[in-house]
Amino acid sequence: QVLLVESGGGSVQAGGSLRLSCRASGYTFCVHDTIWYRQASGKEREFVAQIKSDGTASYADSVTGRFTISEDNDMNTVYLEMNSLKPEDTATYYCQRKETLPSELCGYDAWGEGTQVSVSS
Repeated sequence: QVLLVESGGGSVQAGGSLRLSCRASGYTFCVHDTIWYRQASGKEREFVAQIKSDGTASYADSVTGRFTISEDNDMNTVYLEMNSLKPEDTATYYCQRKETLPSELCGYDAWGEGTQVSVSS
């Protein structure tokens, strides 16, 4: 029953920064991991970053050192801080919330609709 909405995308020049948000609403009290993916037009879906329920973060090699994933549980929001953006970062960015402890009320996955990031040279 969790709904996700991404926001914060836009158009920037190479070297610029954006902060994406993934806000969850509904029944948000389940243990979960959140993953950011991106997909450029005509290309395969690509893993970007993950933050687990214990706060552990991991990143794709292509964004390590430039992107930071974080979570504000009080706001039910996961952020993706993107710095030193490159044209190859251009894509639609999606967040996925995976509830990791199945129960009567938990154990479901949710996806947002995506937010567009365009980086020009």
